[in-house]
Amino acid sequence: MPFDPAKLHAFLTDGGLDHVGKLGVAGNRTMAARTGKWWAALPKHHWPGDGRFDQFVAKHWDGIWDDRRQELVFIGIGMDEARIRWQLDTCLVHAAAFMPTLSNDLRDPLPAWGERQTEAAE
Repeated sequence: MPFDPAKLHAFLTDGGLDHVGKLGVAGNRTMAARTGKWWAALPKHHWPGDGRFDQFVAKHWDGIWDDRRQELVFIGIGMDEARIRWQLDTCLVHAAAFMPTLSNDLRDPLPAWGERQTEAAE
């Protein structure tokens, strides 16, 4: 299930966590970096034709979301994993109420993805 951009933004900016990585938040400054495209967004004739890619597809492909997914890593001391998981779960858009084609209707306060690293202030 995907994140609701507005709910995730609120979690990242109001969640009381320090952030480091491809998405970093410090105060009212946000840094996000684009790292590639979803394979589902590319025509199949651009896909690699080797066994490793076939293994990737078999492991990571979803019937609704294809290879689109979010992976978050939290590293720290004394972190409350159950609380963080619960907070992130409240940021999800549930599949029963959402289809990928409806994503344009969600308010998105996160910085726009560009070819270069984007830095935005609120």
